[in-house]
Amino acid sequence: MEAVDAEQVTMLREVLAATGWLERTGEFGSALRTSARTPGGLLLVGTPAGDPWHMAAHLDDESRLGGLPGLSPTLVRWSPPPGAPSHLAVGLERLESAGRGETLFVVAEDEAPVPLLERVDDARRTGAVVLALEGGDRDLRGLAHEALTVPAGEGLITFDGAQHLVSAAARDAAPRSGGPRGLRGRLARLLEAVSGPTVD
Repeated sequence: MEAVDAEQVTMLREVLAATGWLERTGEFGSALRTSARTPGGLLLVGTPAGDPWHMAAHLDDESRLGGLPGLSPTLVRWSPPPGAPSHLAVGLERLESAGRGETLFVVAEDEAPVPLLERVDDARRTGAVVLALEGGDRDLRGLAHEALTVPAGEGLITFDGAQHLVSAAARDAAPRSGGPRGLRGRLARLLEAVSGPTVD
């Protein structure tokens, strides 16, 4: 990642705050933490185009650093290869047993295929909480209890960037108003790690 100078860091903070992205990702992260309280009960699934490895890694880190076992996800994969380690061998059939006390978190930058939508609908009907981080899929958004849309071509935040913010907010459990000491403080530290500290 390219270095960002202090003026750009300040500008990015101000732009994100002014557009409401910090608040939206904070609210969604808070919903994720509130629902994902059962160890092993956070089911993370993507689309056939790609498993959500990045989000899984972020949530594992936040779970470990925050002492929040419920945030450690079970990665559900479309096509686990034969002989994969147990934590990488969970297939779509796991969604068939999803129910009350569990959270199904769909991370889908692309449109969710019908088989995934059907499984999400079934999980919702059997009592699972459904969350979706999506790129503009109205059908998926309609099935989710909570959804955060990152439109394609959004100039201020990428889909990958939204995953960073959501996972950080889930650990912080920021108030729904998006308090500055939680997520904003962590964003500032993340930006400084990329660009170096701000110099007056």
